[in-house]
Amino acid sequence: MHDLPIHAVLPDVLAVLRERSSAVLIAPPGAGKTTAVAPALLDQPWCSGTIILLSPRRVAARAAAERIAQSLGEPVGQSVGYLTRLDSRQSAATRILVVTEAIFVNRLLADQELDGVSAVLFDEAHERHLDSDLGLALALESQAVLRPDLRLLVMSATIDGARFARLLGAGAPVIESEGRAHLLRIEWLGARAELRPDEAMTGAILTAWRAEEGDLLAFLPGVGEIERVRERLEERLPGVPVLPLHGQLEPALQSAALRRDPDGRRRIVLATTIAETSLTLDGVAVVVDSGLSRRAEFDRAAGVTHLVTTRASQAAAAQRAGRAARQGPGVAYRLWEQAGHAGRAPFDPPEMLVADLAPLVLALARWGTGDPASLPWLDPPPAASLQAAQARLHAMDALDAAGQLTAFGRRVATLPMAPWQAAMVLHGARRGQAEDAARLALLLQERGLGGRGEDLAQRLSRFATERGGKAEASRKLAGRWAAMARKLQAETQAGNYPPGILLALAQPDNLARRRDPSGENWLAAGGRGFVLDPISPLARSEWLAIGDATGLAKGARITAALPLETAEVEQWLADRIERRQVLHWTGERVEARLQRRIGAVTLATGPDPQPDPAAIHALLLDKAVEKLVEMLPRTLLARGGYAGLEALRPDALRAGAAAWLAPLLQGRRDLDVAPGRMAEALLNSLSWDDRQRLDRVAPREWVSPVGSHHAIDYAGDDAPSVEVRVQACFGLERHPLIGTTPLLLKLTSPAGRPIQATRDLPGFWRGSWADVVKDMKGRYPRHRWPVEPWAEKPSLRTRNAFERS
Repeated sequence: MHDLPIHAVLPDVLAVLRERSSAVLIAPPGAGKTTAVAPALLDQPWCSGTIILLSPRRVAARAAAERIAQSLGEPVGQSVGYLTRLDSRQSAATRILVVTEAIFVNRLLADQELDGVSAVLFDEAHERHLDSDLGLALALESQAVLRPDLRLLVMSATIDGARFARLLGAGAPVIESEGRAHLLRIEWLGARAELRPDEAMTGAILTAWRAEEGDLLAFLPGVGEIERVRERLEERLPGVPVLPLHGQLEPALQSAALRRDPDGRRRIVLATTIAETSLTLDGVAVVVDSGLSRRAEFDRAAGVTHLVTTRASQAAAAQRAGRAARQGPGVAYRLWEQAGHAGRAPFDPPEMLVADLAPLVLALARWGTGDPASLPWLDPPPAASLQAAQARLHAMDALDAAGQLTAFGRRVATLPMAPWQAAMVLHGARRGQAEDAARLALLLQERGLGGRGEDLAQRLSRFATERGGKAEASRKLAGRWAAMARKLQAETQAGNYPPGILLALAQPDNLARRRDPSGENWLAAGGRGFVLDPISPLARSEWLAIGDATGLAKGARITAALPLETAEVEQWLADRIERRQVLHWTGERVEARLQRRIGAVTLATGPDPQPDPAAIHALLLDKAVEKLVEMLPRTLLARGGYAGLEALRPDALRAGAAAWLAPLLQGRRDLDVAPGRMAEALLNSLSWDDRQRLDRVAPREWVSPVGSHHAIDYAGDDAPSVEVRVQACFGLERHPLIGTTPLLLKLTSPAGRPIQATRDLPGFWRGSWADVVKDMKGRYPRHRWPVEPWAEKPSLRTRNAFERS
């Protein structure tokens, strides 16, 4: 291992860390940074304690520890050890400890000074996992405040070294290793949209297998695709070792996939993104890349983390292709077009931007940081995600209203798992069910334990007797968690919780009730909808405590849940059931209902015999303001518009309506208020100047010469106008005006039929009136039709009645 490229820059690394506390090391894949740097630090004068090497994954942590120990000529567990959630090999002699990022965060939270630790090496920092970013932020603060002697080294092949150096501060240098470049050939196979990913990958693997030499590593998005491709390949290539490599495998099977075949045969390794970095697979000279990645994204709206399949980024594709040329010339086959490569995202998004931040918020509260922005971040946590996480932690009683840890929250923060899972284990410990709850938490973390299917009760039962190294290790881990929880939760109470209640207490927003007879649609207490396959045995349940779901917030598909009966919900969650007075607007009136609810889920509803009058009045007032323009007389609004009164424009009306509307609605449940009362109340609310202007500029009516009153229409295109019998206008020599605007006179016959509309009455009298007279005399012979109407006295009487008077 002494001919590794990293050895060329190791003297620089050692010199920098003798003088400074932080540095950045950039070295290409295969340069040896993971296995060579930590041992080189052991004999440095400042290094009297442990070196912690962070690894992004459990498989990589074990592999790194084994390779370092092998380079030192000793077994794992002596001077080199590792610690992962399901496995540990270390001793009192251990000086280099390889740990996963989450375990490092927990250690740092428990011991902020990192007593006995001389250096922390952040390997593969470019992957930007949430725990990696959090661990680096906390380590930097610990270094600045408590441990100025602590060395921090950030290592990767593809990071922006200058950006990390600025984060580390104090002029942290960037050291770069040129690495050893082996010839790498890229073959672009193109995408075939008509084929499923596993079908396309099977064909591509067979093509590469027949055309190339050496072991083959294929990248697929998930376990399902790996298993389907493995079945196809074993049929087509009998006798060829086809080995899966993913996080759900037992450690022994993972290790087997990393080594050459003991019988010297060529092998095919089918891997998830777990093999992108940190791992060296001996003998691999061919890579086949599906171009797909599957990552976890937290949906704030649904409150669940679901797996999303996306196109792999350019950086991920480069890492995958590089696996083929780590030990010699290699070739990478890509299932997409070269022309489309530039359209892929340059890098995968940092987990900080897409993950559930509840663990981070809880960790920061435990650390004592009230303001996350005060910590050093490459990418600060999004404010909306922080707020959503704080709300969920408050709902599970882990944080108080001020965002501080509660007594229960301190216990939650102590357990090495997601906050809601820790809460579930603690609730179980309170009832003597700590181990049951811990096993349930593991099922929701480790895919594949207890088999598959939505019914967690069935998986729990299978897990209890499941054989295999992973199952055994998981049960032991559950036992350790349970023991920790029992120590933290001293009080115990009688009576066992149903498993679904344990889950509902930890994730109150994901308690869901069936919405239809088929059991396909569900409404959760948090207000979100979920869907379930109607053929699932869970579909017959009335309630579900949902542990996992995938898909969009409006219809996330339930993938793991426990059934509950209504009686169990009523008994065990009584303190979460609230009585709520609900007012409903039917479109015509307010109805008052009394509901018993858990969040958005209604248990029962009925009429409210004693509704809150003030609440009814407030709702009715809101509806009245909303419908104000429809309720007011159209003529009044038209007058206001003609007069140019700002106070009678729709927006101004709504803004000030509450004051004069409130008395009209007192004691009512509907909006059936007479328009006249509405108009009177509105006019009374106007200022004296506005009333004067309204009456002066837009008078309500016109009085004819005969004394008849006619409402003036200000709403039409021909406004202002009035309709009046022509005999009422006899004697008018001058045309009436509204201000300076001639009033449109819509003249009618004695029967009310239109005769003429005019804004020039004198012109009408002396013009077309003669033609009107000829027609009207025949139709209405009993009425007056004078030749010179402007000279006549106005009267609506017939000719004989007029003459008698």
